[in-house]
Amino acid sequence: MKKILLIPALLLGTLAFAQDYNYEITPVVGYNIAEGNLNLDNQVLYGAEMQYNGFNSLIKPELSVLYTDADYENSTVTTDIYRIALNGVYEYKSLGMIKPLAKIGFGYETMDKHLAENKDSAFFNAGIGAKVPFTDAIALKLESVYMLKNNNGRLDSNLALLAGINFAFGPKAQPVAAPVAAPTPVPAPVVAPAPTPAPAPKSVDGDNDKDGVLNSVDKCPTTPAGHKVDKDGCSKLVNLHINFDTASYKVKDAYQSKVKEFADFMKTMPNYDAKIVGHTDSVGSDKSNQTLSENRANAVKNLIIKEGVEAKRISSKGMGEKAPIATNDTAEGKTENRRIEAELIKK
Repeated sequence: MKKILLIPALLLGTLAFAQDYNYEITPVVGYNIAEGNLNLDNQVLYGAEMQYNGFNSLIKPELSVLYTDADYENSTVTTDIYRIALNGVYEYKSLGMIKPLAKIGFGYETMDKHLAENKDSAFFNAGIGAKVPFTDAIALKLESVYMLKNNNGRLDSNLALLAGINFAFGPKAQPVAAPVAAPTPVPAPVVAPAPTPAPAPKSVDGDNDKDGVLNSVDKCPTTPAGHKVDKDGCSKLVNLHINFDTASYKVKDAYQSKVKEFADFMKTMPNYDAKIVGHTDSVGSDKSNQTLSENRANAVKNLIIKEGVEAKRISSKGMGEKAPIATNDTAEGKTENRRIEAELIKK
């Protein structure tokens, strides 16, 4: 019974881990609904599953640890059962909000009391299940796991149903460029100062604002970096680099500087109006994503107006999930797609 009391502590301890993506841990609870010849009752299972996602492989390794305090049939004898297994997990593409999975592996089972011809033994296990996300890092995990064990020449089988809360954490490491050693400075020779030449005429062409339009035809020669421009070099589309949590249209405090930066640009360019456009990833229905994208656009629009831009110059619209800029098959791509853009309109 003391071992059972460790399970709430395990649940509380994992609440500290809730970020992408290298590791997953799932505290689980379940029940054996089908039991072979073990002659055991009341098989409630507790434990945890730990998965590593850092390998560049379709199959992800998982360590599973399960415990139960079971009763022998027609007896007052109870036994502690421990099962530990190493599995390979394959996760399918998401079906709407659900990510199906399958797994297979081997493990070892021990008992502290060996009645009814039970013994410690290795077992084979296989299972199917699914994850239903609450956020990018927290999901409900449901599984059905079949276990087959050789017990003194007879085959005992178990079918367990498990449920738990899956936590993902540990950001994937980004490649770091090797530092380049600075060249050893060479002392410059001392020479007499030469007469100052007359300034050379400035070259007409070039691309001072780095927008891809030559100075000689650029009608907006000071376009801010990152703006998409038209053939005259004037801004037409801006990614505000504002992203949202899944199913949320709250603008985080970290993005307030991005809102102010765009509002300041609009104040210095009175010949522009702007249409704020909201986008979503593919999680959820088309209808709910359309409404969510409109709410995101309106939230940013109101903040820009609050920064002092005239309301009549700012409109908004939602594009739902129809215009992704990255794949929706990865968590990173979905984050990029939950964004805000501004379409600039010259008056």
